[in-house]
Amino acid sequence: MGILSSSIARKVAMALSALFLVFFLLMHVSVNLVSVFSEEAFNTASHFMGTNPLIQFVMQPILIFGVVFHFVLGFILELKNKKAVGVSYAKNNGAANSTWMSRNMIYSGLAILAFIVLHFIDFWFPEINHKYIEVLPEDPTRYYHELREKFVNPIRVGAYVIAFVFLILHLLHGFQSAFQSMGMNNKYSKGLKTFGKAYAIIIPLLFIFIALFHHFTH
Repeated sequence: MGILSSSIARKVAMALSALFLVFFLLMHVSVNLVSVFSEEAFNTASHFMGTNPLIQFVMQPILIFGVVFHFVLGFILELKNKKAVGVSYAKNNGAANSTWMSRNMIYSGLAILAFIVLHFIDFWFPEINHKYIEVLPEDPTRYYHELREKFVNPIRVGAYVIAFVFLILHLLHGFQSAFQSMGMNNKYSKGLKTFGKAYAIIIPLLFIFIALFHHFTH
C-alpha cells in the first residue's frame, strides 16, 4: 500500500502541504508589501530573490511541487468526501453538520488555482522568458516598474481582489481542518485557531491592499 493510501495519511499530507504554502504566502506578501513603501528596497529584495541560486533552483521547484501536490490531493480528498456523503446522506444532513465553506472547498480551490495560473502568466512566465529564453541583460531596477504595470488594468485588479476573497474563505476553513488533521486539540488549540483566523483574513487583505495601492497610485 502507498504511503497516502489511508484517509488519515492523506489528511496529514494535505495539512503539511497547506502549512508549507502558508509559510510561502507570508514570505511573498512580506516582499510585495515593501513595494508600497520603497521602490529601491523592493527592487533590491526582488533582485535577490530572482537571482539567488538556492531560491531559484531549490526553493522554487519545491514550491511548484507543493502547489501541485496540494491541489491534486485536495481534489482527491474532495471527491472521496463527496462519495462518502452520498452514501450516508440519508442519515446525515450535510448542511446541518458542516459549514458552507467546508462543503465547497473544491470551488474556492478552483478559483484560487485559476488565480495562480493568472499569476504565473503575469509574473513567472515573463521571468522565465527574460532569464532563460531571450536571455536579456539583467536590470536590478526593473522589478518595481513591472509590478506596477500589472495593476493598471482594472479587470486584472478585480480578478486579483476576487481571488484573494476566495483565499480568505479557503484559509478560514483550511486552518481549522489542518489543525484537526494534525491532532492539535490541546491547551494551545484556542490560540492556534485565533492565529489561523487572523492569518486567513490579514494576509489576503494585504495582497488586496497592494494591488489596489498600485492601481490607484499609478
